[in-house]
Amino acid sequence: MNIEEATVQNEMYRTTMWTGEKLQVTVMSIQPNDDIGLEVHHGIDQFIRIEEGNGLCKMGPTEDNLNFEQKVKDDDAVFVPADMWHNILNTGDKPLKLYTIYAGPDHIPGTIHETHDDARNDPNEQD
Repeated sequence: MNIEEATVQNEMYRTTMWTGEKLQVTVMSIQPNDDIGLEVHHGIDQFIRIEEGNGLCKMGPTEDNLNFEQKVKDDDAVFVPADMWHNILNTGDKPLKLYTIYAGPDHIPGTIHETHDDARNDPNEQD
């Protein structure tokens, strides 16, 4: 698969592209003024690659202590250690297109969330 092409063409908030025993790949399209949602993945490292758009990455050891902030843009990568609270906000005027690799999987294989609200209301989502 061409991951960059799949990411840029994705119109859904989240689409799970592939799930293995130890890795999972999802693509995301975050609308302007929306975000990934403050979350933490217990025992799971995460890699995020920005393909299009502009955003602000926030991370920290607790949900009340996001002591790291960095602007992100096309071609940037974000490395999120396991158990680190994080969020990425779309600060631009077009969708923020990204893909993420979870080590190990974080979503049920085949998960598609058309919108951020769909993801928030999914009873299978833990974070």
